[in-house]
Amino acid sequence: MSNSSFLNEFLLLTFADTRQLQLLHFSLFLGIYLAALLANGLIITAVACDHRLHTPMYFFLLNLALLDLASISTTVPKSMANSLRDTRAISYAGCAAQVFLVAFFLSAEYSLLTVMAYDRYVAICRPLHYAMLMDTRACVKMAAAAWASGFLNALLHTANTFSIPLCQGNVLDQFFCEVPRILQLSCSHSYLREVGLLAFNACLIFGCFVFIVLSYVQIFRAVLRMPSEQGRHKAFSMCLPHLAVFSLFVSTSFFAYLKPPSISSPALDLVVAVVYSVVPPAVNPLIYSMRNKELKDALRKLIQLVLVQQH
Repeated sequence: MSNSSFLNEFLLLTFADTRQLQLLHFSLFLGIYLAALLANGLIITAVACDHRLHTPMYFFLLNLALLDLASISTTVPKSMANSLRDTRAISYAGCAAQVFLVAFFLSAEYSLLTVMAYDRYVAICRPLHYAMLMDTRACVKMAAAAWASGFLNALLHTANTFSIPLCQGNVLDQFFCEVPRILQLSCSHSYLREVGLLAFNACLIFGCFVFIVLSYVQIFRAVLRMPSEQGRHKAFSMCLPHLAVFSLFVSTSFFAYLKPPSISSPALDLVVAVVYSVVPPAVNPLIYSMRNKELKDALRKLIQLVLVQQH
């Protein structure tokens, strides 16, 4: 196999070899996927239908839920289908689509989390200017910029990755098509171009990370100066869910891509990939709804409305 043009499929890593364990993997992933669909779907519906939630914070939360739904739908259904059909194959076009969509949604989510940090900073540190700085047009522009940056990033990575000649077989040691795994199949130095792009991306991500950390330093300083305990509690309840989601997203993805090669193994890499690509979309809605009274009230009304209509 001398060139990627001769490849018509890739072989993904399986979670288990025996039929019983394959069905167990299918059942577990199905449960996680349905939970993510239900939780994110409820948040999207609640924010869209409840006029009290038509604020910048919930507008960005709606976008985050959409990205979570899209990202988990890119990887999990294919893995479930392969376990059910006892196969490892994914087509060349399917793999390219998966690389593009994973890069698109994860990049857009990181950009959106950065925008959400700015929204929290303005709300707490510059409350008198909040309505002017975070009006409807500004919020739409920021959300559009997050989606557009993800799209552009994904386009560059996909075009770069699949223009590299591949001659080291077609076996990917991951349950979905991941750029580093595809680069391992390269047989020329042209893969360094994609490595350079990944390094440039890492610099941008680090810049966003520093911006978010500095924003929260300012936020916590402002919160601790508040004279009212009720005001401090409300500010923390607004910020802590976003900080928890950001920490989960960053810690899992950073560990996945920056862990030392000495501790790397197929089993560990598989677990880490599940943690950073499957767990956050399922857990994020729970993190946001646990401490948020307005969202919990909207979700309760929505569920009651659905139950009444069924009866």
